[in-house]
Amino acid sequence: MGTREIVLMTDHGSLEGSRSALAAAVELLTGRPPVLIDARHFMTGGTGRTHLVDAGVRFEVPPEGQTVTPSAVLIYEIQPPERRGFAPFQRLLRRHGVTSLGTDASAWRTATEKNLTVERFAQHGIPHMETISLSRPSSQRAAAAFEKLGRNVWARPVLGTCGNDVFHITTPEQLRTVISHYAHSEQDWLMSRDAENFNSDGLRHQFRVSVLHGRPLQACEHVQADPDSPCNEAQGAGCTPLPIDDLPAELCKLAVSATESMGLPFAGVDLAVENGGVVFEVNVHPMLGSVHPAESVAVPYVEAHLAML
Repeated sequence: MGTREIVLMTDHGSLEGSRSALAAAVELLTGRPPVLIDARHFMTGGTGRTHLVDAGVRFEVPPEGQTVTPSAVLIYEIQPPERRGFAPFQRLLRRHGVTSLGTDASAWRTATEKNLTVERFAQHGIPHMETISLSRPSSQRAAAAFEKLGRNVWARPVLGTCGNDVFHITTPEQLRTVISHYAHSEQDWLMSRDAENFNSDGLRHQFRVSVLHGRPLQACEHVQADPDSPCNEAQGAGCTPLPIDDLPAELCKLAVSATESMGLPFAGVDLAVENGGVVFEVNVHPMLGSVHPAESVAVPYVEAHLAML
């Protein structure tokens, strides 16, 4: 194995498919496949080791027999619950100037923990649906939030993924069930006013815009037939890639502003045109699956790393 390699570091327990899209993009652009390293080795308690050498930072993964000094590290597909355990490694890479777009642990945390996301949106004037953060609330406090937000709300965990543990609430009975669910699972959560983001066919829809260094790369429209389910591919929503020029310019600008508000160089922004244009969340690692053309996101993402060398 060479001493200066492109390393692609992802959680190998993930099945979403982004790793293969990025690996193909690296080989397309460099003529060589990247070195694949399981990020779990470099999370808290992992078996991975780092050493400072003249050429930079050397990675060692004894169980895999891997030793490599990277020229660039592409970090992707780290699941939200695992990101705090990955943060010390990110800070090490950042401190020693390793070439990567994924070393800002603080920006990752702001985008990952949705209570911090909402606070940042408010600070930077990013339009979003009115939201109240709830940490082990009493029934009375949750009911007051429900009333304040119009009795048509969405509840979601502060730390979540793939639309799991997300609920549409329109009745006091549903609210009691949701309160019990989050209490039992010991999750902090948020309650947001419904955006009423329905298309002309009466289906919920929203857009994801991938942004890199202030430039929108690709848009996808998500359409959900079940009005009470999240507009998320993992929850059954359909996904249609769109040319970025098919989106209103104002929506693209909003996606860029939301990404910049997090302090991220790259992100996937979920937003809707209704209510004048609102942002739901900013994703550190938008999925790069089979319906997402690799040339639209994966290739520019790799190119951005190569340009830093």
